[in-house]
Amino acid sequence: MKKRYLWLYLIFTCSLLFSQSLEWTEVTDQYDFPSSVKLYKANRNQPALEIYYLDVDLNDENIVVRPYITDNTATVKNLAERFETYAAINGGFFGGSVSYSAVIYPESVKAQNVGSVTRSGKSYPVIRSLFSLSNDFSPEVDWIYHFSGGRNGIYSFNAPLDYAYNDSEPLSAPQSADGNQITDLLTGIGGGPTLIKNGQKNVTYNEEVMWGSGVGLDNNDPRTAVGYTENNHIIMITADGRQTISEGVGLNELADIMLDLGCVEAMNLDGGGSTQMAVPGEFINSPSENRAVPTILAVTHRDSLFDSDTLVYDQVIDTEDEQCKLVGDWFPTANAGYWGESASQLSQIGSGQDVARYNLDLDHKKAYKIYGWWVASSNRCKDTPYVIIYDQGRDTIRVDQTVNHATWNYLGEYTFSPGRDTVIISDAGTQGEYAVADAIAFQTVETQIDEYKTPNRKLFSLVKNYPNPFNASTKIEFKLNKSSRINLSVYNINGREVKEILANSFYSAGYHTVNFNGKGLSSGLYFYELSTLETKIRRKMLLIK
Repeated sequence: MKKRYLWLYLIFTCSLLFSQSLEWTEVTDQYDFPSSVKLYKANRNQPALEIYYLDVDLNDENIVVRPYITDNTATVKNLAERFETYAAINGGFFGGSVSYSAVIYPESVKAQNVGSVTRSGKSYPVIRSLFSLSNDFSPEVDWIYHFSGGRNGIYSFNAPLDYAYNDSEPLSAPQSADGNQITDLLTGIGGGPTLIKNGQKNVTYNEEVMWGSGVGLDNNDPRTAVGYTENNHIIMITADGRQTISEGVGLNELADIMLDLGCVEAMNLDGGGSTQMAVPGEFINSPSENRAVPTILAVTHRDSLFDSDTLVYDQVIDTEDEQCKLVGDWFPTANAGYWGESASQLSQIGSGQDVARYNLDLDHKKAYKIYGWWVASSNRCKDTPYVIIYDQGRDTIRVDQTVNHATWNYLGEYTFSPGRDTVIISDAGTQGEYAVADAIAFQTVETQIDEYKTPNRKLFSLVKNYPNPFNASTKIEFKLNKSSRINLSVYNINGREVKEILANSFYSAGYHTVNFNGKGLSSGLYFYELSTLETKIRRKMLLIK
């Protein structure tokens, strides 16, 4: 027996030596990367392994690591091209086009970590991992649980639930009182298990109930992981596998490799056929298969945080607002991705008796572009009616709510008058099971002017604020080509004015700078708008505290 234990010890020791003996070669010059992004490669013969990692220096204020999600799944090389990134790796776990791991944008939760998994016919509540950036762009790996679909419902925990391997009985679901609400979350992506926590190897495979999932612990397989170092460098790694040139690695060895690279915290992402690292249009690694995925973790320009699907709008009416009236049998969805803090409302398709009525707050006739938001799923109605009641009559637009998940979907442009229902969502669909009612956004047609396309750009230009992101003061610069009276205001993401900086103020032609102090405002995305009698321009800025 002693010889057997000695033999197992020698095998374990050798496996550690393999991970520690990797010799990395920098291959950055094979690609067009910013100076703050480096690429390294290593190979070994026994057991065969080919492995890559990206080193991203977040101290560069022009760089960010952020997730993207799409209904239109594709390989990582194609998604890297679609979202105009420098490089990307695959994201978390999924089925079809549905992400089972969290995807968090600055303005919304696009997907949630699963709250429970089924093992042997039983439902096991789980707390799983999240890699994120805080509002000050510092990285973290946390164990989290979603208590609602919004950003305010995300709580971190000191540890996942205390499961053992193949535990026969589920534990109780976590309680928010036992965790800590995350209030400074900028962006993040879910996965699991955690590999390193607080500078120590801590593979929470059992605790996150990865057993029974198809994700093995110590078997060699293709793997993808993300972590960070003490000096704010992000390490994004792919280990090829299931090939002659590379067998892959187990999670324990992957954790050892990340430790050896200086990671103080790290998390596993989806692996196997999903393991991909790419630049736009080209793989860096050698995937075991060209699997289409719905999510990526991308290295890109920091401005991309402001260029997602955030809409500049005048009004948003959500189902919880007084301007929305739900009539009939509606109930909240359990799925993530709804707008704001209230869940999307579902109604089984029927005769049109169940409706959601949205009434614009108008004091005069006005033209708007209209957008709808919904949580997509395979059981949603494929022809949900949106009835638009406008100044000249009514139109019925039928939308497919099985696709275009958690984004603003353009419905059309209409002129509206005060005192009338504006939009009605009806249950009178004919294909699918449930109609969805969520938020409706209204964008003023005549005032949302792109500075670079408007024929009035000669009147003035609005420069990006600096610094951006800011805490708590920033400078806003603008140029007038003629003396004018101007207004300058700040709006929150719901289109409500939160600060009037200049009101009908006279400025001469030339460059001018004004200071804005966000004291008293919460962290988040805001818009600043410069206007004259002739036109308006809005830009985005991010306040972090």
